[in-house]
Amino acid sequence: MKTNLVLRSKWAELNGAIGDLGTYIPIVLSLTLSRNLNLGTTLIFTGIYNILTGAIYGVPMPVQPMKSIAAEALSDADFGVPEIMAAGILTGGVLMVLGVTRLMQLVYTLIPLSVVRGIQLAQGLSFAFTAVKYMRKIQDLPKSKALGDRSWLGLDGLVLAIVCVCFIVIVSGAKDDGCESSGDDVGGQKRVEGGRNRRRSGRVRRVVFSLPSAFIVFVLGVVLAFAKRPKVVHEIKFGPSSMEVVKFSKHAWKKGFVKGTIPQLPLSVLNSVIAVCKLSKDLFPEKDFSATSLSVSVGLMNLVGSWFGAMPCCHGAGGLAGQYKFGGRSGGCVALLGAAKLVLGLVLGSSLAHILRQFPVGILGVLLLFAGIELATCCRDINTKEDSFVMLVCTVFSLVGSSAALGFLCGMIVYLLLRLRNWISDKLFYNMAA
Repeated sequence: MKTNLVLRSKWAELNGAIGDLGTYIPIVLSLTLSRNLNLGTTLIFTGIYNILTGAIYGVPMPVQPMKSIAAEALSDADFGVPEIMAAGILTGGVLMVLGVTRLMQLVYTLIPLSVVRGIQLAQGLSFAFTAVKYMRKIQDLPKSKALGDRSWLGLDGLVLAIVCVCFIVIVSGAKDDGCESSGDDVGGQKRVEGGRNRRRSGRVRRVVFSLPSAFIVFVLGVVLAFAKRPKVVHEIKFGPSSMEVVKFSKHAWKKGFVKGTIPQLPLSVLNSVIAVCKLSKDLFPEKDFSATSLSVSVGLMNLVGSWFGAMPCCHGAGGLAGQYKFGGRSGGCVALLGAAKLVLGLVLGSSLAHILRQFPVGILGVLLLFAGIELATCCRDINTKEDSFVMLVCTVFSLVGSSAALGFLCGMIVYLLLRLRNWISDKLFYNMAA
């Protein structure tokens, strides 16, 4: 545990902790404002999850809201807190069973990499599309609707979003390459001057590269939130929200399963377990991750927190990619985020929603954009034409149908058809040669 929580670089790890907030804040805030989700309880439980997963896995393993369940709750006015929590408990139960019986490891072994990359590419592009929408359009987060074009100027204007994007690109794109000179120096004085210039340039590059860009942008957003509505200070109430066990009816269990669990399960299996396991091994080859462990982890989170009204959560490839993009390299990264959530949940409770409601949505879009791009670039290891075709088919159907399950099904069908074609071709060639 001590090894897993050691911060490799304080500023980089702090920066990486912010990388997942572009996804977390919009979903949790929308459900808090539109469905009376207990924000304080959600912060406390997800904070504990962050600390535990950081200690167990030793990498910036994210804790994200279950997106399909959240989407159903935001689109159906009758899908309230009991239905949300019932869907989370049932989804967690299924994943727990798959993990304990090791069936999840079998699924992980059988699914080809090209299909997983297709799901990751679709999720990454989906994040990026949403991010651009956040930056270009004024958003009503509780209703998940765009209200019109965003103005260029202002505390949440388009210029602000563009400046934040440019800032992160410049800082994240800085490289300390040793500043080796490619030309031949002529004369000792020139070599001395060149060495001084290179050392000075190297120091500047190291300073720029070490800036916690995402953290700076997030702090800017918090400052602007208070600047937009200074009276929000008077709406803050100190102390944790009251925590109660959710009361479930038979109707809540049924509706939660049909409209919440069934659509969420494919996404949880593919993006929260399979894709995260693959991505973790890509980013941290020295670590040993198993689909069984991740499945049990997601199951336990929801079998505990959902009874008390905490938003159903899972791991996510997009969150891991985002935190890695901004510098997260150890479990200490998400432990920092978890500690911050825990403190905010205990000190401010659900009154924190008043502050988050004023947070510039354009800045959330900036953070989400880079998380999406980082996840989408994971597909760069697909080199063959056949694998690329399978990946793109999976991506297209996932995006068009807004369903990872549809994309997975189409991708697997195409993959099996190509394997069948190759088998028939090889057999015909063998018979002709014989």
